[in-house]
Amino acid sequence: MSVNRVLFDPPGPRGRRRIRIIATIVVVMAMGLVALALQRFAASGQLAPGRWQPFTHWPYLRFLWEGLRGTLGATAVAALFSFPLGAGVAVLRLSRNPTLRRLAAGYVELFRSLPLLLLIFAFLLALPPLGLNLPIFWKLVVPIVMVNVAVLAEVFRAGIRALDRGQFEAAAAIGLTHWQSMRIVVLPQAIRMMAPALVAQLVSLLKDSTLGYVVSYPELMKQANSLTVYTHLLVQTFLIVACIYVAINLLLSQLAHWLERRSQRRPRAARPVPARADVQVDAQAPTPQLVH
Repeated sequence: MSVNRVLFDPPGPRGRRRIRIIATIVVVMAMGLVALALQRFAASGQLAPGRWQPFTHWPYLRFLWEGLRGTLGATAVAALFSFPLGAGVAVLRLSRNPTLRRLAAGYVELFRSLPLLLLIFAFLLALPPLGLNLPIFWKLVVPIVMVNVAVLAEVFRAGIRALDRGQFEAAAAIGLTHWQSMRIVVLPQAIRMMAPALVAQLVSLLKDSTLGYVVSYPELMKQANSLTVYTHLLVQTFLIVACIYVAINLLLSQLAHWLERRSQRRPRAARPVPARADVQVDAQAPTPQLVH
């Protein structure tokens, strides 16, 4: 079962035709906007070679590289905590214990509703006077983790609910408890089925890291903003940064598509074992009989 069938019903022929028409219109409009923007940039001299020449020097590129490294570092650490915690909250929400189930549901509903920027401001301004003053890196990463755990918990819960009920029954038939069946049988299959959606969630984590400017964390957008103050090349700097983000997101999208195609492949059927010439199978005999 693909992730598309888990999250929504596949469209029919009329729906696919409507989607193609809308997608074509959106692409044409986007290309028109890009062409209009390039025309305006050229008319104002923003595309002149002299305004792009500073970005061929290593100090400028190194400054942006440090920001990209900060962005990737914050995204990787946030993902390292968000994915396992999201799976844990999803399992708790499906627990047979009503107290654990309510606590997990309350966490998901609360942090899925709170804006990420509000949480970052809380860690920056509200918590330090109360004695909780985290380093700059964690003032960005912890709010990202708190919000994305709630989102990922729903993704994992959808994957678990999409599994056939027979998986739970088979696990119980061989003597596994509820938690053992979740850990050994159900959760690994759900993770495999939801892998494309989980990889796509990395795009959201990557974009969330752009809020690092609030806490003065040196991520890519913060470094680009500092660079524009020094060079006054606002359009050129942010166009380069936009291209970097588009390139990273395209790579993540390709990874998600590859995982989805791989999850849809059916395992190869076992090849039949050729019968030996010196063995004769008797239909009524319990075992093959050799011909002497």
